[in-house]
Amino acid sequence: MSKTLHNTTVDEAKKNVSDLITYGDGDTFKLICKASSKHEGWMKSTKAMQIDGLGCVIQVTTQHYDNVSEALTFVPGCRIEEIGGDKSNGRRIVFGQSPSGAT
Repeated sequence: MSKTLHNTTVDEAKKNVSDLITYGDGDTFKLICKASSKHEGWMKSTKAMQIDGLGCVIQVTTQHYDNVSEALTFVPGCRIEEIGGDKSNGRRIVFGQSPSGAT
């Protein structure tokens, strides 16, 4: 069975995976960065779930064919920021208050 490695949002996954079933907010974890090669059968990604005022749960995933490794950790005092204020530029993890003062 071939896996779809290039999805970055639940909306993309719904278009590319015919039998996808979701519950709740499938985009709770926001994609920070991702690289993959269908030809070589690997994918690496970093995702984050922001807990307002506290920090983020960071998840890293490495997949090589059917082998998957994941790690999660909580990083206090950080938040997710859209690069240049536009999510099409990507996201990053930053520390400190946002320009609006919200975390």
